Amino acid sequence: MPFLDLRSTTAIAIAALLVGVAPEGRAQGLESKETVEKIVGSEVKEEEARAAADAERVIAAIDRTSENIGTVRKISRLDKIDIVFLADAAVTEGGPPPQIEAKVKEHEKEIADLRKEIEGNAMLFHAIDSRQILTRDVLAIDFDSPNTAVIYAAAKPAQ
Repeated sequence: MPFLDLRSTTAIAIAALLVGVAPEGRAQGLESKETVEKIVGSEVKEEEARAAADAERVIAAIDRTSENIGTVRKISRLDKIDIVFLADAAVTEGGPPPQIEAKVKEHEKEIADLRKEIEGNAMLFHAIDSRQILTRDVLAIDFDSPNTAVIYAAAKPAQ
């Protein structure tokens, strides 16, 4: 069996020390609202809407998914993030209404790419994660202005 060199031994010792002193849960305490606000760095506003009533806005955002993917990839600062809970479109409620479901199927690959980009964007990911929204529930994102994002999620607000 080969001997460990000094660097390997040091690295193992440091890793063991860090594991021993790390607090339980996430190291940064991402459950803390204050920590999430620092990471997001934007005002996060929530609203609940009926998917059927907001269908035109949601469909328009889904139609712009391809162009919005690039924005999600590049954006690092927003003044405001609006999260629109489409509670009646949640999986537990039977999913989105037919006209939105048809658009989701039509843009399935782009929406999957959008979700990956959101997961890679700390600001947007922590904005939805802190509201207990899974990326798989994000239907679309739209940018009302250069400094405001609207995220449409087929989810119910956390209780």
